[in-house]
Amino acid sequence: MYFVYMMESEKDHKLYIGSTDDLTGSFAAHNRNKVEATKGRRPFKMLYYEIFLKKENAQQREERLKKFWQSVPRSCEH
Repeated sequence: MYFVYMMESEKDHKLYIGSTDDLTGSFAAHNRNKVEATKGRRPFKMLYYEIFLKKENAQQREERLKKFWQSVPRSCEH
């Protein structure tokens, strides 16, 4: 199984969207500062995830969510 997930940094309140085949391990790695893209922004809380059978589908969904989030005006962030 593959996962697409959305987390929020409790430090800066910014979102991170990613995909993985190990949701628990990836979440733990983010919270241990082991992921370069989110280093220094921990702790994180998991907001949402989706499950996929195929890696390609998870990667496509991740790309769509990131494109959507980039299109949201920054004044809508909290």
